[in-house]
Amino acid sequence: MTPYWPSLFGGMLLGLASILLFLFNGRIAGISGIMGKVLGKARHFTDVFFLAGLLSGPYLYAAAFGRFPAITVAAPWPLIVVAGLLVGFGTRMGSGCTSGHGIMGLARFSRRSIAATTTFLVTGICAATITGALS
Repeated sequence: MTPYWPSLFGGMLLGLASILLFLFNGRIAGISGIMGKVLGKARHFTDVFFLAGLLSGPYLYAAAFGRFPAITVAAPWPLIVVAGLLVGFGTRMGSGCTSGHGIMGLARFSRRSIAATTTFLVTGICAATITGALS
């Protein structure tokens, strides 16, 4: 199996789940928004099931392939925590996350999502270039 198949399959499943959520509930599959609702007071039962489906991904992978996916995290935990907080701040500032803007917004040709996704990509490229140069 090539190393790209699991990622391709996972992306296709995420896209399918996003389409189904939109078709059957008329709701955008933005993970940060869904998580915010589940942690807040405005939760909907489909939000809980959607997150449960995302969290069950590694277990479904293990059932299909006989092992958990190989994940290597080379960054120290404090850096991961700071990065997570910055991502949370960015999703609030950008009115959505990469899944909401990148998957659903681009599919709907939203100008705001095009601008947000372009910003995500350019910032990610710059961050990867800078951190790659430092290591």
